[in-house]
Amino acid sequence: MRLAHHLAVASEWIRGTCVEATEFPDLAQRYRVMAVPKIVINETVQFEGAYPESAFVDQLLRAVNSETQ
Repeated sequence: MRLAHHLAVASEWIRGTCVEATEFPDLAQRYRVMAVPKIVINETVQFEGAYPESAFVDQLLRAVNSETQ
């Protein structure tokens, strides 16, 4: 989440929100959270685990590209 927040500060086009799965079980169930961190980008790309910055940005670009096609 820290990386998402850094990217959100750097760009007005990015927003990062952190949700505690145990406090919002309906969201945890909706997004099928089985491990943390669980990252969901624009409802199109999801992944679990702490990705290195370059891989995180790759996933972010994948989400953006999937929306423009």
